[in-house]
Order: sequence, then structure tokens, then C-alpha cells
Amino acid sequence: MARADATILPPMPALSCRADVALRGIYEISKVLGAPGRLDEVLAQVLDLLASFVDLRRGVIALIDSFGEVRPVVGLGGFSARPGGARLPERAIGRVVTTRAPVIVENVDGDADFAAWPAGPSGARQAVIAAPIFDRGEVIGLLAIDRPSTASYRVATDDDARFLGMIANMIGQTLHLYDVVTRDRERLMEDQRRLEKESPRHAEISGEQALIGIVGASRAIRAVFDQINVVARTHTTILLRGESGTGKELFARAAHDLSPRKDGPFIRLNCAALPESMLESELFGHEKGSFTGAVGQRKGRFELADKGTLFLDEIGEISPAFQAKLLRVLQEGEFERVGGTRTVKVDVRFVFATNKNLEAAVERGDFRADLYYRINVVPILLPALRERPEDVSLLAQEFLRRFNEENGARKRLTPAAVQLLQGCNFPGNVRELENCVRRTATLSHGDALVEGDFACTVGACLSSTLWKDFSAPKPQDAFGERHAPPAAVDSAPFDEGVARRAAIAAASRADALRSRASARAALSKTPDRDSLIDAMEKAGWVQAKAARLLNLTPRQIAYALAKHNIPIKKF
Repeated sequence: MARADATILPPMPALSCRADVALRGIYEISKVLGAPGRLDEVLAQVLDLLASFVDLRRGVIALIDSFGEVRPVVGLGGFSARPGGARLPERAIGRVVTTRAPVIVENVDGDADFAAWPAGPSGARQAVIAAPIFDRGEVIGLLAIDRPSTASYRVATDDDARFLGMIANMIGQTLHLYDVVTRDRERLMEDQRRLEKESPRHAEISGEQALIGIVGASRAIRAVFDQINVVARTHTTILLRGESGTGKELFARAAHDLSPRKDGPFIRLNCAALPESMLESELFGHEKGSFTGAVGQRKGRFELADKGTLFLDEIGEISPAFQAKLLRVLQEGEFERVGGTRTVKVDVRFVFATNKNLEAAVERGDFRADLYYRINVVPILLPALRERPEDVSLLAQEFLRRFNEENGARKRLTPAAVQLLQGCNFPGNVRELENCVRRTATLSHGDALVEGDFACTVGACLSSTLWKDFSAPKPQDAFGERHAPPAAVDSAPFDEGVARRAAIAAASRADALRSRASARAALSKTPDRDSLIDAMEKAGWVQAKAARLLNLTPRQIAYALAKHNIPIKKF
């Protein structure tokens, strides 16, 4: 029995006006669009609900793909996504896309754009209402219905058009969310496949090697891994040698992270970035009033690196006068601040780096021999990128991943792009490769980076001036200088690890030269524009068939089309 004080609600009034019907329809359709399910099933339910709120004979929701083709997703009354279903007239679609507003046709028989609209019952007039579907300001599809065209229906046509426009906007938002979710799912699946593919390679690398965070699996780089793992466990001075851009600072950090001093500070300084007067204060520190601007005592890099590691890059650039001051610190582990008299003693592990031929500098008198012997305790040669071409793909993928992460992009490298990168010399080494990938990803229009997106394919790669003869590299020593080293340097002693590295580098360089020769041979077969168009016409613009006609590979055909700027015809 109901309580005496219970409030009795009046019955809901019947939906007597069109505004109430539209409001109820929007509410019911929003529930369907917000529910989980397959996209085609959800849109089919939307059309079923529309039939309940708008008197329609046929209806269709169609989308426009990236090639401009319109494909029905779901339909009612003859429209269908399957073959054999009624087709939307192209002129009618173009009218909706161009006007970007709902289109109302009271009688399709009197409208040329809708002349191809499927006919209704014999002798019956039919009206069509079509509303565009938007996603981020672009028309990506349309919602269209038709119904009998009578005097009573014409009165409500404008209201129905507005109603359909609101439903189309809701569908556009739903399609955008589905697209975001689909792309995120594909990205996660791609990342998972990539991790699964690379897991055997990671399993081959020891746990300590994985800690240093250096990308590479070639024999040349793995030889450096082995040396770093051994030397890092000691307090011995390390000299990293190699060309600019090979990652000397990254390897110095790795030596610190794998050493017993990993909990101490890692201090770095580029010796070539400061004049001698500032370099002394920066390394040794200064006392208050020792020079103009010295308003207080300041610790130098040596003190800051106490119980840790000090990395001095470009050590070959310091002046002979400063070399003498540095020698005392390396020998005694003590120094005085600029303007001070108190001796400061430190416990520092030194890692030096240079891209100069120090042996030649010693022979010329530009570098002190005693300092050379003090810093050249354990030399480690870092391979140039052209000596480990198999690492180019891994590095390029890693740099592109960082670009996507920083910019919220979804760029990816095509196999042809990877092959193009593997055929480059990269005189700037890893640094140049990173710049190349970032520049191409920034300027490319699509998500897929293809050969034609890279500057070298259109003669715009300015770094080629650093390497005049692309096919035959200049003689280059292991220290980054492009000249034949003096005889005294040739006879310089190397330890066993360096000799092994040199042998590996020579083998890798030979592989790189063979790879570049293969790439040049492939590019030399590029057909002229007329022959290419003729072959494509005969093959029906199918690149694989045209490749067989010209005795080329599909990749060469794709490169030739991009080179000659020939648009692909779609049928």
C-alpha cells in the first residue's frame, strides 16, 4: 500500500510537438553512440532510431576515404555497404561536400545533381535530405535519407534538416573517437610487435650493456660495449677517440654509470667552448676578489667531481700553457683555486675525449708528450656510423620514436626509406643521422616517410659538401681526421682491444661500401619520364606490373615516380 505522504507524479505528457520529438530522438541516439560496440553496428542502430523519429523510406551513412572515394557504411531500404546495394550519386555527394551544409531536395526528379538517386515507387515524388559529417572541420562523410514528397511533409522539411544536421555532428564526434582509439590500439600493437621482434637482440646483450642506453647491435659497437664493461669497473683513466657525432659523451656517461663511482657526480666540460682564462677558473675554481667579477668563492669542476667522474671533451684543443697546469692535477690529484694559496686535493676518475690525432699533434709540438702519456691510459675507439651500417635502421627508428613522442606525431619509416638511409655515408655520424630524421619528419606531409621526403633524393643535402666523393671515401684515420697519418703514427702501439676494433671496423667498412655500390647501381637504372609513363599506362598504373615490364624492382619504380613527380592515377 502506498504511503500517505508519497508524492504522486503526473503522467508524462504525450510528445505533441516536433521539438519534443527531436529532443527525445537526440537523447536516444546519443545513448546508442555512447555505448561500446562495432562501428557499423552502432551506426546501423542510429539509422533504425532515425526511422522511428523521422519518416523515411531509405537512409544511408557514408564516409569519404583518403582517396576521395565514398563508401556506404550502413544503409536502410536498398542502400548497403555490400556489393549490389544502391549507390549514392557522385554529383549529389559533391554538392554536400562543397556547400558544407545540409542539402534539401523536395523532388529528386527536378534536380540534376540527384538525377541518379535510386527511384521510388512508380509515379511517386520523393524528397531527399543530406547532412555533412564533420571531423575537425573537414567533411568526412554524409547522412542522407529520402521520403515521399507531399505537401504535408514539405512543411517539416527544414526542421528535419536541422535535426539530421545535429545527428550528423554527433556521428562525426563518435567517428573521431573511434579513429583515436583505433590508432592508439594500432600503435600499441606495433610497439608490442617491435618489442617482440627486438627481444632476441636484447637477450643477447648483457644486463650491464643494456644499462648504458646506447642503440646498436653491430659487431663494431658490441666491441666497444665489451671494452666499456671491462674498463668501467676500475678507476683507470679513459680516452675516447673517434669522429665528431659518434656519441663520446654518451659512452663517457655509460662508463660512469657502470663504475663503482656511479653514486657520485658526473661532471662534464667542453674544453673547446671556453677561452683559456675562463677555462682555468671553470676547472679549478676561484677565490673572492681574484679577478674582476669574482664576487665570491666558487668551486671548480674538479672539486664538484670529487668521488665521481670528470669528463673533459675536446681535450686536444687546450693550449700548451694550460696543458702544463692540467698535467699537475692528473699526476698529483691536487690544485689551487685561481687567486688562492690553499691546496685542494680531490679523488676524481678522468674520462677524456677528442676527435684529433693526438700523435700527430705531439709530433708537431702542439700537444705535450708527457700529458699525452698521462691521458692515453685506456684508449677506446668509437666507430664511425659508416663502419656499422646495420645500426642505421635501429638508430633511425629510435630518433623517429623520440620525435613522435615530443611532437605527438605518428610518423614511420618505410622499408625504402630505411634502405636509403643505410646507403648514406653520414660524415656527421649519429648526430647527422638524428638531424636528418628529425628534419625529414618535420617537413614531410604524410605519416609514412618515403624516399622522396629526404633531402638527398632531390639534391638538397648540404652535408654532401663534407664528402666530395660519395662513392670513394677519403683516407681517414681512426681519430676522425681525413688525411693519411704520418709514418710515426702508423707504427704507434695499439693494445689488443684496439687492434680487434680496427679489424672489425675494416670489415664493416667493406660491407658499407658494397651496400652503397648496390644502392648506386639501383638508382642508375631509373627510367626516363616518357618510358616510365608508357610502362605505367600499359600496366594499368600497377607499379608491380610496370616494374616487370621495365625489368626493375617495385622500389625502383616508386623512386622513379617520386623523382619525376608523376602522380599515380586511381581507378
